Amino acid sequence: VMLGSTVINHQQHVGLQKLAALAGVTHSYLGPDKNLKFIQDDTSGGSALVCSCFRVLENLELTCAVGQLVYETVQAHQKVYNTGSGCLLFLAGAWSRAVLECLQRGISVSHIISAMSEGMDICLDVFRKYSISTDGLGVVQSESWTETSHGFGLQLSKKPIKAVSQAMDHLQGTGNAGHKPPNTGGQRKIKLSRHFCEAKSRNVSAASQPKPLNVAHIAEGLTHGCVSAMKLVVEINQIQSKNHRNISCSAFDIIKVVTCVLPGLPEDQSCVLPGCIVLLSAEQALVAHDLQEQHLKVALINGDLSDSFCHLGFRRPAGMQHVKSKMPLSSSKEEEWMVTVLALLLKLEVNLILISGLANQKMIQRCCRHRILVVERVKASVLKAFADDSGGVPVTYVTQLNKQCVGTQAKILIWRDLGSTGTEFSTAVNISSGANSGLATVILTSCVHGKLQALEDQFWSCAYRLHHALIDKSVLPGGGVIEMLCIHHLQKQAGQCTEGAANPYRGVVLCLMADGLIDYITTVMFNTGRLSKVKARTLVSQQLQDFNGHVGTAAKFSQLFLDSGTEDTAFISTVKPVRAPPMTIYDNVSVKQEAWRKALDLVFLVLQTDAEIITGIDQRTDGFIF
Repeated sequence: VMLGSTVINHQQHVGLQKLAALAGVTHSYLGPDKNLKFIQDDTSGGSALVCSCFRVLENLELTCAVGQLVYETVQAHQKVYNTGSGCLLFLAGAWSRAVLECLQRGISVSHIISAMSEGMDICLDVFRKYSISTDGLGVVQSESWTETSHGFGLQLSKKPIKAVSQAMDHLQGTGNAGHKPPNTGGQRKIKLSRHFCEAKSRNVSAASQPKPLNVAHIAEGLTHGCVSAMKLVVEINQIQSKNHRNISCSAFDIIKVVTCVLPGLPEDQSCVLPGCIVLLSAEQALVAHDLQEQHLKVALINGDLSDSFCHLGFRRPAGMQHVKSKMPLSSSKEEEWMVTVLALLLKLEVNLILISGLANQKMIQRCCRHRILVVERVKASVLKAFADDSGGVPVTYVTQLNKQCVGTQAKILIWRDLGSTGTEFSTAVNISSGANSGLATVILTSCVHGKLQALEDQFWSCAYRLHHALIDKSVLPGGGVIEMLCIHHLQKQAGQCTEGAANPYRGVVLCLMADGLIDYITTVMFNTGRLSKVKARTLVSQQLQDFNGHVGTAAKFSQLFLDSGTEDTAFISTVKPVRAPPMTIYDNVSVKQEAWRKALDLVFLVLQTDAEIITGIDQRTDGFIF
């Protein structure tokens, strides 16, 4: 059986082979240099333009159980984090190959699970030790790197530069003294919490006032090649900070951000505007022109504007999509409902209706004739912002509206005529609540219609990377540094195995797990187009050897890729020790932690399923516990 270019051997664990083969499909999307590719449907002739592993999986016809499991796992991760899906799927494939190698060597499932779980513990301990606090990150260029109480992180130093340099020399000479290795014996608990608690630096005076975060510096380090998209994210932060003068510049309310895609315009016309930009048809645009710059009364509906709408409960099913019905409804029932609703809206003097779902098309037309503008598909966060600022109350059914539910002071401003862009919409308008609510709209433009989805995905990836960095209040050294540290610690722990240990295969499994991370780093380096896989692996091996020879700080590992200064290129740093390097590239703590954890959980689930299919379930035990 063929999956991609991989031959599936039915005499081995088929699920793990399929997982590894499926992960191989998305290798080219790792790293900052992502190439747009077409997926062709041989049956219908249609195609899709994709540039991420999530979009690849979304457009593939995954019929096998492993494929469905992979897609659901990636979808769940993407829904929360909007980034890191490629890392998740790659490591799932790499560690699947590691498990297959273990099985071929005759290592039992229980020993594999035990050792790999410990390997994840080691990696998460590395995350904790080498995470960088965002407090004061990048505030002043001359501020120095110092050792924190829990590891090597970035903190503000009040010491002179000379004294700090001497301290760094001392640290490099003493190595990792004081860093206790993770517990590897007895009852071991897997630490898979979503966030780490950072300890405060002992070098920071308690009396000193914390400086505001340099969000632009943090954002630059999290760009990961998407320079244009991250610039838009920084603009949003500046707009929100300006509107909320009593809040620090680190305020970044992502739920008050919306996107609006406009085909037919050059990409350099993408911009950020305060308020909510919506696209209107020609008929709706006429109403908007009449209502422009007036103080409007607004009705907020958290549902559909339709006589057939039925509330599905407060826990809406995942993956549900709004689809407009083409089926004719009962004319008498529909007409009666429209007459009742329109009379209510006119009585309450409503000029604007914002709906989270869809609206009956006949109702929209009838509202237009009475100078009432109906806007569909409005985000729930936008409804809440309008409710907070206008005094309106969102309702589920339009018939629930009364005088107390109607908001005031809403405004409409014509932003742009779209007649020349070739879209189905004629006008873009800016709807605001008359106050500085922090709402912001990102206008994404491109002359290539199929590229708009990729541009929107890149923007949300950047926005969520900054969002999670500010939520976590810490970041990880990026550019491959944290992976190199994990590889080093895995290999070091593998070399400390002793005879008579509870798991005699612990060292072998940890080494194979580290090889998966090496494969990840070299693949990203290869995707830059600057190196072959062999040359990339040689550079990685050289850095590991140099680090082992001069055990010291994380500065010994140079950042191997992700040049934050350019959008379409990457670089390979010269391998040399640096005394106090500024970390210009960062990764998210929670995102990377969850991606790695989900990757290993996925491997364990497929391994357990394969084992049960091959050997059956032992009724005398509770199955595999991990």
